[in-house]
Formats: sequence, structure tokens, C-alpha cells
Amino acid sequence: MRILVVEDDASLNAQLKNALEDAGYVVDAAADGEEGHFLGDTEPYDCVILDIGLPVMDGISVLQRWREDGRAMPVLILTARDRWSDKVSGIDAGADDYVTKPFHVEEVLARVRALIRRAAGHASSEIRCGPLVIDTKASKALVDGATLKLTSHEFRLLSYLAHHIGEVVSRTELVEHLYDQDFDRDSNTIEVFVGRLRKKLGHDLIETVRGLGYRMTAPDEPAEKAG
Repeated sequence: MRILVVEDDASLNAQLKNALEDAGYVVDAAADGEEGHFLGDTEPYDCVILDIGLPVMDGISVLQRWREDGRAMPVLILTARDRWSDKVSGIDAGADDYVTKPFHVEEVLARVRALIRRAAGHASSEIRCGPLVIDTKASKALVDGATLKLTSHEFRLLSYLAHHIGEVVSRTELVEHLYDQDFDRDSNTIEVFVGRLRKKLGHDLIETVRGLGYRMTAPDEPAEKAG
């Protein structure tokens, strides 16, 4: 999963970025509204953490432009303001949730997990596909009750497919959502990771859709989202 953090406080920006990366996310960061708007307008993100009080372009304006341009990624706004009207303005501009500063990073992580799940149509913190369980809170995967030993890249790939159960996901989409903007992207690496995952899963859960990409489905079940 790929996250964008738009926050002008360098210390807080770094704190959020580090916490998200430790939780298994790929993170891009911006320090002002103009840069944040550009990244959100040109790169695919599974969630955005957006401060309201930004230099160059304020967060509300950034969010309004994204929504006017049809950008539908979940957005969690950060605000140091206590006035309820500022929170209402953010929600009305298209925010999906908000956190008021100061906050605990754990709360932000929990809200990000929830926003990503809801965007994919999942209500629970656990996503199930046959014998596979993805625990989004603990960032781990289990098959038949046993925890899988996965690299960070393998877990991100498996988690992304699990969030989109029953959907065909192209190699390009996987690359865009698993690596940051500076990574030397090569879709061939996806095939390598899929091969490793299939061996570790021990079940036929990841289907190759020739010419299109991959699809996760439970064995002997029609493609549908777990929830």
C-alpha cells in the first residue's frame, strides 16, 4: 500500500513517514501544498495524510482540487485548529476522516488502516480468502492458522491483492502501489514475488489472468470480496 504524507512540519512529517514505513507502507512525502497537490494529481495512492495549514497552497484548496479532478483516494486531514467549523470545512471539501493535533501516531495508523479497508469494501481488520487471513492491524498473514514468513515486499503485494479480492490487478498497478516515486520500477520483479508467494501460500489463491495481471480468489469459490 502506498501513502502520501503532506505536512510542512519537518519533524512531524518524518515521524509519520517512519511510522508508516515501519507498519509496512510505501510512503512519499511533501512539505507544501503545491508539491502535495502535484503528487496526488499524478501518482496513485491508497491513502493521503493531508495537513490543513500548509504553505504555498492550503490543505483545503489541495483537497478541493483533487476532488474536482476526480481523485477519489481516501484522505485523512490533520489540523491543529480546535474550531469545529474547520473540521466541517475539511469534510465538506472531500476528506474522509480527520485527526486534531496533537495526536498519537498509533491513532493515525489505525485511521489509515480503516480508510484503506473501507475503500476496498472491507469492514473488518482481518481480510479472509479461503485459508488465508491478512491481519491488517498486526501486518501479518496466516495460512491455515500458521503465520507466514514474508519479506516486506511480499507482504505488501499479498496485502494489496487481498484488499482487491476478485479483481484483476495489472502488473503496472501493483508496481505503482508497491514502490515509491523514486524506485526503479520493473514489472518483472512482480512475477518473481508472485512466484515466491505461491510457494509460501501452499494454496492456489493467486490466479494469473493472461495479458491482464493477477487475481486473488478462494479455491473453488467465485471471485468476491471478503469482509
